[in-house]
Amino acid sequence: MNKLKYIAAVLIALAGLGLQQAKADTFNSVLNFGNSAISGFPAPYGTVSVSLVGQTATITFTAANGYLFGDGSSVGVNVNASSFSEAIVTDAAFSGFSSGNVDGLGQFNLTIDNHDGFAQAVSTITFTVTNTSLTPWLSAANVLAFNNKHFDAEGHIFIIADQTILTGFAGENGAGVPDGGTTVMLLGAALGALGMARRFCLKT
Repeated sequence: MNKLKYIAAVLIALAGLGLQQAKADTFNSVLNFGNSAISGFPAPYGTVSVSLVGQTATITFTAANGYLFGDGSSVGVNVNASSFSEAIVTDAAFSGFSSGNVDGLGQFNLTIDNHDGFAQAVSTITFTVTNTSLTPWLSAANVLAFNNKHFDAEGHIFIIADQTILTGFAGENGAGVPDGGTTVMLLGAALGALGMARRFCLKT
């Protein structure tokens, strides 16, 4: 009976690890730095979520309460690949993809442009990027890379303050949080199960 208990624990832990591998790998970070135009307003200005399945990453920008994304370079990323393809998923004001320098935050090789003006500003933008280079992404945390100013994501922020519309740019400079700790939890369970199995083997 005890033998079955230990074997079951090991099998459950291994199954959990297998399910984790099949699940999309995710990496979350925040737009935590505002350029001079908006630095007087509190961060974070929004969140950036990167979810990786195979070599296609789904990237979602979500504006924080009180902020919106809009105009040229509404959001942007510095993709860690020498070649890639992109596609919009959801953006009510999408007008096209581009690349270039963003005020105070450096160069980004993929930006999303929206139609002009506060009236077209949006709270969420989602797009996909597929790695077509010879160097694969090993995890969601590997999809983006820091540019020459040490930023890997940016947002063109719109703010309403005292009946005035203000705009500026916010960047992400390394405040990342990988996959909510699920991997660590499952690893702990697996190590615990292996420890129990080892104790059983020593007794027999």
